[in-house]
Amino acid sequence: MEMTEVTGVSLKRGSLAVEGNDSMAPAEEAKRQKVLDGCLPTGQDGLEHGSPPTSGHVPGPPEAVNAGQGRKNSDVQLEEEEEEEEDGLSEEAEEEEEAESFADMMKHGLTELDVGITKFVSSHQGFSGILKERYSDFVVHEIGKDGRISHLDDLSVPVDEEDPSEDVFTVLTAEEKQRLEELQLFKNKETSVAIEVVEDTKEKRTVIHQAIKSLFPGLETKTEDREGKKYIVAYHAAGKKALAKVRTAADPRKHSWPKSRGSYCHFVLYKENKDTMDAINVLSKYLRVKPNIFSYMGTKDKRAITVQEIAVLKITAQRLAHLNKCLMNFKLGNFSYQKNPLKLGELQGNHFTVVLRNITGTDDQVQQAMNSLKEIGFINYYGMQRFGTTAVPTYQVGRAILQNSWTEVMDLILKPRSGAEKGYLVKCREEWAKSKDPAAALRKLPVKRCVEGQLLRGLSKYGMKNIVSAFGIIPRNNRLMYIHSYQSYVWNNMVSKRIEEYGLKPVPGDLVLKGATATYIDEEDVNNYSIHDVVMPLPGFDVIYPKHKISEAYREMLTADNLDIDNMRHKIRDYSLSGAYRKIIIRPQNVSWEVVAYDDPKIPLFNTDVDNLEGKPPPVFASEGKYRALKMDFSLPPSTYATMAIREVLKMDTSIKNQTQLNTTWLR
Repeated sequence: MEMTEVTGVSLKRGSLAVEGNDSMAPAEEAKRQKVLDGCLPTGQDGLEHGSPPTSGHVPGPPEAVNAGQGRKNSDVQLEEEEEEEEDGLSEEAEEEEEAESFADMMKHGLTELDVGITKFVSSHQGFSGILKERYSDFVVHEIGKDGRISHLDDLSVPVDEEDPSEDVFTVLTAEEKQRLEELQLFKNKETSVAIEVVEDTKEKRTVIHQAIKSLFPGLETKTEDREGKKYIVAYHAAGKKALAKVRTAADPRKHSWPKSRGSYCHFVLYKENKDTMDAINVLSKYLRVKPNIFSYMGTKDKRAITVQEIAVLKITAQRLAHLNKCLMNFKLGNFSYQKNPLKLGELQGNHFTVVLRNITGTDDQVQQAMNSLKEIGFINYYGMQRFGTTAVPTYQVGRAILQNSWTEVMDLILKPRSGAEKGYLVKCREEWAKSKDPAAALRKLPVKRCVEGQLLRGLSKYGMKNIVSAFGIIPRNNRLMYIHSYQSYVWNNMVSKRIEEYGLKPVPGDLVLKGATATYIDEEDVNNYSIHDVVMPLPGFDVIYPKHKISEAYREMLTADNLDIDNMRHKIRDYSLSGAYRKIIIRPQNVSWEVVAYDDPKIPLFNTDVDNLEGKPPPVFASEGKYRALKMDFSLPPSTYATMAIREVLKMDTSIKNQTQLNTTWLR
């Protein structure tokens, strides 16, 4: 096994649309989501999640930082304001802006060298290939806790006599639905909504009762006679308390859910060009429930077709299946009722199907590259997505948090930066630099759910002298992403040093895991292990470091960053790093590949689950064509990056900055 350095290779590249198992790619000019009339009750939010929180939307309620600053009741009002907020930007306008500015923005981004990604494990000669801007060339199937790969292959709804008839979805007019939703969310002064029963029969009245109760949790109904006509009257059973239930856990009325049925409907979600949180926000909007009644095992990327399992509390398969008529780029199926929700991290990994188009490598080069991936694997670096896409890397914010430098944290998140951003963010940053007035800067933001908006709200609320509490308004997961980014930055750099110093064989002083416990490799044991057993620590207070030169390298790196490797506890408990261990080399499972010839760059080169459901025949390839593509299949464990596997095959820098510089014209 040989180990090689990164070299500058000129490649014909497009925007790389490959993601890790826990990350998200940059935005793109995407197929817009089309919606059938009458399906969506209100304007759809575009929430982004999963990338390091530079300026995407952040879903979920603000959480307090553990700094002795208790949340005050006024925070509830803050959350309610957020619920009512309209983005004020059309999806079309955002996409146009993204398309125009993407190449310019990426000129100021990071390269692999900036985040410690410098080594390769294989000795084959690299070649170029385009993982195109087409997200359909990148498909991810979740591998569940039982080891099975998730597929959408059954759209049928479990038969359940308790379910209302299909008429509940059509019996109410769009105007009636609008009035009921406004009543449900207390958006007007009405205390009830009366719906006249035309063609009055008991069956018709029953369907209207069922429709209101199932589609608008929190409302009760009764039948009234008014001047000889029958009306169904909808009202709040318990005033604002009922709304609180709708806001917190949807809390469908107990009597409407059969005791014999599991409380959770599990289903397989097929989605195109949406990240998981974005998808769940769309589903919850259509179902008129809060997103936190959904659970899942892992977040999936935006720029891909992904298939994963989702669970939702007390929503029937019938209601979920109805969404297939309303939504494009989504498909729900494989429904079942279960007792328990899903938990983050329960998955075994993800299976990837990836097409690299217009490859230049010979058949022999491809064979060598793929055999090496199958037999040796790739360095388990954290991919570029972990570190953000602007000129201010997320690891710098994480480092400032760990240093307790809160003014710097605020400055790094809010200051103007080189590279194109959305116009309103540029104006917000300029206002901040000029006035340091959080309220004035906030007024420049039509989209206040982004990290900048959350922080400015916090500064308006708690004042400039309490940045810790202001920062605490950002949801916890997004805050922790910054410090995890710093850990990843250290890990990447240390692994590169480890491989440079000792190559691809275990040496005395390396670490291996026995169960969950790390132990040292002794001189006499060294032949009992391979490089695939070796782990290295992410810095923290609960890990040990290798007993060789790399231990000192960790200490030097943290010392240079004004951090004490012997004291990784933070006075704010949320930011105390316990550390973890990560394998340095990953060998993908279920690796297969083929080289195919094609003439039309736009034709799909494999069938998706939806293609198979629709009975589309698989593509047929000619023996010769204008172009050649490498179609790869492989499985990876959680928290590993498919980008890094593909990097090892092509031997190229996966940073968007590098690709943009190589072929800006193509990208535009």
